[in-house]
Amino acid sequence: MVNYKVELHTGNILHAGTYNSIYIQLSGTKGESEWTYIKETACQDSVIEHQVACPSSLGLLEFVAIETKPYALLAYINDDWFCSKVVVTTPEGSTRHFPCYNWLSGSERLVYREASGQYDGIRLYLALKEREEELKIRHQAYQWSIYADGLPNIIKAGSVSDLPDEVRFSFTKDSEFKFTFLNAMVELNLQGLSTNKEQWKNLEELSHIFNCRKTKVYEYIEKNWKKDEFFGYQFLNGINPMMINCCTKLPDNFPVTEDMVKASLSEKSLEEEMQDGNIFLVDYKRLQGIPANVINGKKHYLAAPLCLLYMTPEEKLMPIAIQLKQEPSEENPIFLPTDSEYDWLLAKTFVRNADFSEHELNSHLLRTHLLAEVFAVSTLRNLPMVHPIYKLLISHFRYTLQINTMARESLISKTGAITLNASVGGPGMLEFLKKAVAELTYSSLCIPEDITARGMDDIPNFYYRDDGLKLWDILHRFVHSVIGRYYTSDSDVQKDGELQNWIKDIFFNGFLSNASTGIPNSFSLVTELVKFLTMVIFTASVQHAAVNNGQFDFGGWMPNFPTALQLPPPTTKGQCTEKTMLQTFPDINTTAKGIATVYLLSKPSSDIVLLGDYKEEHFFEKLPIQKIKDFKQELEVFSAEIKVRNQRLELPYTYLEPQNIETSVAL
Repeated sequence: MVNYKVELHTGNILHAGTYNSIYIQLSGTKGESEWTYIKETACQDSVIEHQVACPSSLGLLEFVAIETKPYALLAYINDDWFCSKVVVTTPEGSTRHFPCYNWLSGSERLVYREASGQYDGIRLYLALKEREEELKIRHQAYQWSIYADGLPNIIKAGSVSDLPDEVRFSFTKDSEFKFTFLNAMVELNLQGLSTNKEQWKNLEELSHIFNCRKTKVYEYIEKNWKKDEFFGYQFLNGINPMMINCCTKLPDNFPVTEDMVKASLSEKSLEEEMQDGNIFLVDYKRLQGIPANVINGKKHYLAAPLCLLYMTPEEKLMPIAIQLKQEPSEENPIFLPTDSEYDWLLAKTFVRNADFSEHELNSHLLRTHLLAEVFAVSTLRNLPMVHPIYKLLISHFRYTLQINTMARESLISKTGAITLNASVGGPGMLEFLKKAVAELTYSSLCIPEDITARGMDDIPNFYYRDDGLKLWDILHRFVHSVIGRYYTSDSDVQKDGELQNWIKDIFFNGFLSNASTGIPNSFSLVTELVKFLTMVIFTASVQHAAVNNGQFDFGGWMPNFPTALQLPPPTTKGQCTEKTMLQTFPDINTTAKGIATVYLLSKPSSDIVLLGDYKEEHFFEKLPIQKIKDFKQELEVFSAEIKVRNQRLELPYTYLEPQNIETSVAL
C-alpha cells in the first residue's frame, strides 16, 4: 500500500465552510483510487489533511474528483462548500496542485485537472483528450444570449440566480451591496426626496443631500463647478477623459470665427493656436437624433454639443466656444465666455449632461462592463482551468457576470434607474448604444494608440494619460513575461486550438464579426496575443477604475453632471437667468435617484481585490509566480510615485493609483 497526503483548502470567504460530507478520488496515468470519505468538517479558511491509501502508485497524478453529500444527520440541509484548491503529495515526494475555486452543492461531483505546468510547454497539454469533457460542461453552463440587435452578446441568465455559483458575489459582497443601496434609499426617503416631483427652488436645498457622505472632491466640485478652468479640467481628469481630441481644423458644422474667440486667446490667432496644438474639440455628435426621455410625465431634452477649448500659456484648459446642436443656424448660436453669466453656464450644463450620456452608456457601460463580460464568457467557455490564458485572466473577471446581470435588471431595464431618470434613458438608450458599438475599434481600447489618435500625447496635466500609459506598460511587460513561459514561438500560438476558439468567440459575439473594428479573429504571433491580453486586463481593471471610481465625486453634485434636463437647448442669447437654470435641472426625485445610483456604483465592498493581488492561486510554476511578485512590487512603486505627484496638485488624481484599482469590473 502507498499513501497520498491530500490537503483540501476551504476559501476565506463567509459561509465557505460546510457540514456536508466530502469525498475525494485521485486519478493518474496508472489508475485511480477508491472514493475516500473525509471525516473532518470543512471550516472557513481552513486546511483539511487526509491520507488516501492505494494498493500501488497511480503514476503521474492528473485529476482529483470531489463530491459532496448532505450530512446524514442533517440530510434536509444542503450546505454549500467553497473549495479553493487541493494539494496532493505523492508517495514519490512530488507535489501536485489542483485549483478549484468553486462552490460545491450537495450531491455534486466536480473533476479538477492538475495545474503545476509540468507539461512540455503547451503541446502535450493540448493533446489531453479530457479537456473536451470539461469544455462541454462549460458550454452548457455559460451560453451566449442576444441582449439587443447591434449590441455585444451577453451571458444567458434571466436573473442572478441563473448564474453558476462560481461567478456569483460572495456573501460579504452581496450583503454590503444591498445594504449600501437600501441605506441610501432610506436616507433619501426619510428626507422625502425620492418621491418629490417638484423643481429645485435653489441650490442650497441640493447642498444638503447626502451631506454626511460628501468626499473632498465632491466638496471641491460643489464650490468650483461654475468655473471654466474646472469645466476644462474634467475633460482630462474627470470620469470621462475619452472625448477630447486635439483640433487642427474646425469642423464644417462648427463655424467659430476669429472675432468670437480672440478675447479668450493670447496673442496668436485661432489658426496659429490650432497649428501649435493648443486647441481641442469635444464633439457629442453620437447624440444627434437620439430621442430624449419622458420623466415624471414631462418631455426632457438632449443636446449634441460641440465644445472648443484652449490650452493657455499658463497650462489651463479653458472652454472658448460651445454650440449645442450639430447643424449651425441662427437658432443655434455659438455661446462664448463673454456672454452673460447664465447663458454661458447653461451652455456648459448641456455639455455636462451630454457627457453624462456618453460616459454612462459608452465609456462606462459598453467599453468596460459589456466588453469585460464578452471576455469573461469566452474565457469560461473555451479555456480549461489549467490553460495558461485562463490562469492569467480569470481573476480579472471576478463578479463581472453578476454585476452586469444586476445592471440589466436594475439600471437599464424598463424600470431601471438610468432608463427612468436620464434624458438618454428610455427609447433613446439602445439607439445610442448601437451607434457607439458601430464606432468601437480595437485601437481605441489600447491607450497608447488611442492617445496618439486623439492627438493628446503632449497636452500638459493629463494625468489619466500619464498614469494609464504607465500602467499599460507595466501590464504589457508582465503579460509578455508570463506568456513567454508557455508560448515560446509563433507556432505555439497558431497550434493552440482552444486559444483560437477563444478569440473567434470574442470576435463573433463581442464585436459581431465586424472586421472594421480591427479586432482579430485569430492569432498568428506571440506579440499579437500579448497585446490583446494586455488590452483585456487593462479594460477590466485600469480603464474601469478610470471611468467608474469617481462617479460620486464628480456626479454627486448634480449641477456638474446632471442626468437629465427638462428645458430645450436655448435658441437665443440673453434670455437665461438663475430661475431658468433651476427650471432646466431635473426634478428633486430624479436628482435624488441619480445621486443614489452614482453613490452605489462608486462604493467598493470590503472584500475588494486590487490589481496585482492574485488571491486565487492558479499558477504553480516558479517563473509566473515570480513574475506576479515582480508585477505587484512594480505597482507598489508606481503607487508611491503617484502619491508624491498628487501632493503638489490642488485636486489630486487618484483613480489610477494601483491601490484604488480593482482587478475586475465588480461595480
